[in-house]
Amino acid sequence: MHFYRHNIFSKLKDSDNYFILNILTGNADILDPDEGARVEKGEFLDRKQYIDKGYLIDEAEEEKLYRKAYLDFLDLSGSSEIQIFYVPDYSCNFRCSYCYQGEYTVSSDTASGSNDVIDSFFSYIDAEFAGKKKYITIFGGEPLMAGKIPFERMEYMLKKASERRLDCAIVTNGYNLEDYLPVFRNGKIREIQVTLDGPEEIHDKRRPLASGKGSFSRIVSGIDKALAEGYNINLRTVIDRENIEYLPELASFAIKKGWTGNPLFKTQIGRNYELHTCHGGRGELLSRVEIYSIIYDLLIRHPEILEFHKPAFSVSRFLFENGELPSPLFDSCPGCKTEWAFDFTGRIYSCTATVGKEGEELGTFYPETKTDREKISQWEKRCVLSIPECRDCALQLACGGGCASVAKNKTGKINSPDCRPVRELLEMGISYYLNNSELED
Repeated sequence: MHFYRHNIFSKLKDSDNYFILNILTGNADILDPDEGARVEKGEFLDRKQYIDKGYLIDEAEEEKLYRKAYLDFLDLSGSSEIQIFYVPDYSCNFRCSYCYQGEYTVSSDTASGSNDVIDSFFSYIDAEFAGKKKYITIFGGEPLMAGKIPFERMEYMLKKASERRLDCAIVTNGYNLEDYLPVFRNGKIREIQVTLDGPEEIHDKRRPLASGKGSFSRIVSGIDKALAEGYNINLRTVIDRENIEYLPELASFAIKKGWTGNPLFKTQIGRNYELHTCHGGRGELLSRVEIYSIIYDLLIRHPEILEFHKPAFSVSRFLFENGELPSPLFDSCPGCKTEWAFDFTGRIYSCTATVGKEGEELGTFYPETKTDREKISQWEKRCVLSIPECRDCALQLACGGGCASVAKNKTGKINSPDCRPVRELLEMGISYYLNNSELED
């Protein structure tokens, strides 16, 4: 018997206690300081208990469990719903300080308004994803631009999706959201993702219109109207050094608006990071450890944040909400598996992190259909088993190898890791959620 290589063991933040968990066996325990210190030395007072929970295991059993979990993961992945992104244009009415699409191709009105491209897109997904659970996410640029052509294009997209009984999600900066609500009534809208980067002053500094005018108040009005009409709102906040300390103020604003008490409302925190042709001051970027460390401290000082957003801290939140660990994550990159991206030029990409980037094309669906099977295969096969650095890492089944696009940007290789600081996140997350009962909805 040996200490399982997939055990994650460490000391809780701001505590003398330890934790041990193993995603493969599905067990997690808090250890008092004495027991934790013994385990750290490789000593086990109740050896049978550690064997029963799979923390101590023989090599043959370890390999058997790993192989079975991987096959289960493949089965689940094969039946998972596919998110299909479509970019009708890279144009945008905002000039966000951190935009990474600033140098992407912007269409002319003629090309942008062409229904031929949209028809070819739907013909392609009809053929390639036949029999698969799927939905469409309309992305940008900004898909809800003002003007006759963008409105007609959206109407046509929703019409073609509805003919196939496909849900659509919308990713928008929210400025013209209220104007588009009548158009959305003709489709099956799963959710609308809108971004607010803080209270009005900081948001307008980061996400102004191209004219320099602020956007906050109009976005808020659009969110109010969308919720009133029964649409699901996914509010996203992109965080870096410039605005992270404003999170409590944004949380209080959302609470006072009544958003957080609405079952149609949810939130996500996005980390601003270097991607493609990012603009703005890169000194504002925060690593994952930095951002979660600040959020951890903010939660302690401003517990109201938890009503607005419950941070994942790796698998910590899942564990405390569900009373169990998630299934092993052999691959955290959805590209060419449960996510694909297409744009108005007729090109095909792996995901939202690559769409529109020169050299990342995997083929075309318009004006002709052709795909690079070798490139696609690289994305399809990427997982912790194909990444050399992941194979002996104890954190692999909580990390999943990270984002393939970020890894490729750094190393030039898809089969390289975008390492997640799993242990540090667990130290913070388990400690916080263990000592706070506010998780209950």
